[in-house]
Amino acid sequence: MTNILFLLACLTMGAAFKRSGLLQGNAHQVINQVILYVCLPAATLIYGSEANLNRHILMPILMPWCLYAVGFLFFKVTGKLNYMHPHSEAVLIMTAGIPSISFLGFPIFELFYGAEGLRIGILMSQAGSFMVCATLGVITASYYSSSTPSLKKILLNVLGFPVFPAFILAMGINLTGLAIPSLAREVLQKIAAPFSFLALFSVGLQIDLSGKRTLLKHVCTGLGFKLLLAPVLVWLVLFPIAGQKGMVAEICVIGAALGPMNTAAIIATQYGLNPPLASAMVGIGLPLSLLTALPVYYLLQWFN
Repeated sequence: MTNILFLLACLTMGAAFKRSGLLQGNAHQVINQVILYVCLPAATLIYGSEANLNRHILMPILMPWCLYAVGFLFFKVTGKLNYMHPHSEAVLIMTAGIPSISFLGFPIFELFYGAEGLRIGILMSQAGSFMVCATLGVITASYYSSSTPSLKKILLNVLGFPVFPAFILAMGINLTGLAIPSLAREVLQKIAAPFSFLALFSVGLQIDLSGKRTLLKHVCTGLGFKLLLAPVLVWLVLFPIAGQKGMVAEICVIGAALGPMNTAAIIATQYGLNPPLASAMVGIGLPLSLLTALPVYYLLQWFN
């Protein structure tokens, strides 16, 4: 409940500051720079270095990776059919393809399944959605933002993006069995701590749906996939096809139904990929998914 109230408070404060004129028009760009160059690399080092990459919990880890791949194909097709601008297509791929596991998933999983549900959620976030965002998300943003995309340009953009070197370092620490010294970890935690507030506040600053019919159409397409089609697809694959049932399979379905990851929206904005759409996907999708998660849970109980 605390996370939910925090989410609504941050979005409301951002929108209120926008309307009041207390912050200048480019304030969100400054905030995003702090997030991407300071808070997010620190969080990546902590979560990436401590992710439990265990083959026995592959299902919740692989779900965000598979969901991103399906989302990519879905929006490539719908983008062509609807004559969607490539930047809008990229935003929908990034936001609708990556669920907000850590921010929304943790309290929801703990509420429904207790401490064990939270443990699975942490693995799904650290080795799943967070890593998808730091790798495939950055690659997607780099590809779509370039007027003449090439492998060399994409590689340079990815390697130069502050999150990716932190991700590589974190994986090196993880795979070698080392650990970040406790003092350094505490410092990194304090640096990463403002991330959630700043990210959601920045989203609130950028929400503006007035008179933008095309934007609302794209949001409906993106959230239709994220909140409805994605959990149905994961359910179909795990339950009827793969024959998987139980808590882990249910958490995968609920995780797929969660709203867009705010980090993906921040990265899309940083690359200039239709920032209003990126903000709208998070600003509308996160609160809305709070209303859809409960029915998904009860439907899963009924089907079991």
